[in-house]
Amino acid sequence: MRSFAYYVVLEYAGRCEMEEDIKSFLDYLASGKKYSKNTVAAYHNDLNQLSEYVKSEGLVAGDDPSKPKLNAEILSGYLHSLRGRKYKASTVARKIAAAKSFLKFMVDRGKLRGDLTPTLASPQVSKALPKPLSVSEVRRLLSEPAKLSTIDAKRDKTMMELLYATGLRASELMALNTRDVDLRKNTVRCSGPGSKVRVVPIDPPVARLVKEYIDVVRPDLLSDEKELALFLNRRGERLTRQGFWQIIQGYADKVGLSGKVTPRSLRHSFAAHKLKSGVDLESVQELLGHAHISTTRSYTQVEFRP
Repeated sequence: MRSFAYYVVLEYAGRCEMEEDIKSFLDYLASGKKYSKNTVAAYHNDLNQLSEYVKSEGLVAGDDPSKPKLNAEILSGYLHSLRGRKYKASTVARKIAAAKSFLKFMVDRGKLRGDLTPTLASPQVSKALPKPLSVSEVRRLLSEPAKLSTIDAKRDKTMMELLYATGLRASELMALNTRDVDLRKNTVRCSGPGSKVRVVPIDPPVARLVKEYIDVVRPDLLSDEKELALFLNRRGERLTRQGFWQIIQGYADKVGLSGKVTPRSLRHSFAAHKLKSGVDLESVQELLGHAHISTTRSYTQVEFRP
């Protein structure tokens, strides 16, 4: 016997209405859930794919194209189409998670009756272990900017040292403002996913490096006194995560670590090296801003390389 969900149908008066619902959902993620721009963009792409499928199936089935239907049968077909595209299991899982979140949003807003999410069975995804750099690789990477005396190189040295010293996400590092650094207490205040704020201590040598950057280097990059961003690009504007990624890649290439290093590598290295040095799991979880300790525990399973 088919479940009640099979008979639940949501009809849209034209494709535009579904797009409006998706837009409302994305606005909710950005404003209500405080998701990052990149995360919202990923949801946007995945849900647009769902919208296109719903529309195309309505036409194939001979339905009124002005009223595409979103029901269990359509969702089952959408799931089958994802698997048919030979996506990685992790990609399918992400797209299904986006669809489920959207459906829940629609139910909560009273625009969809019944729970259709059981129709979307997510594939099993085995999480890959983090891949930290060895201590010697981190040293090689962090020492490279010091070989240059340019303003950019001094900024890069500060960014990379601070990232490795705190384990911040690259997005958190780029979002820092000057007021987030307390050089009296040697701490950095950052806002993570869901606007969860945490304060991370920094070692005195790194704190001195940050102070020198703020006092000497940043003024040379600054073009507008109203700019609050800690790390600036050559135009005096906030450096983007993509810009930082390119900077990291440039230094990685120079030290023979091409393709092995990303900003996340330094976060992974921070966590693995802290645990190896004897810092307890709960403390590292707090420093990283992990919601679940199981995420932090994965760093205990990586192979440590000196």
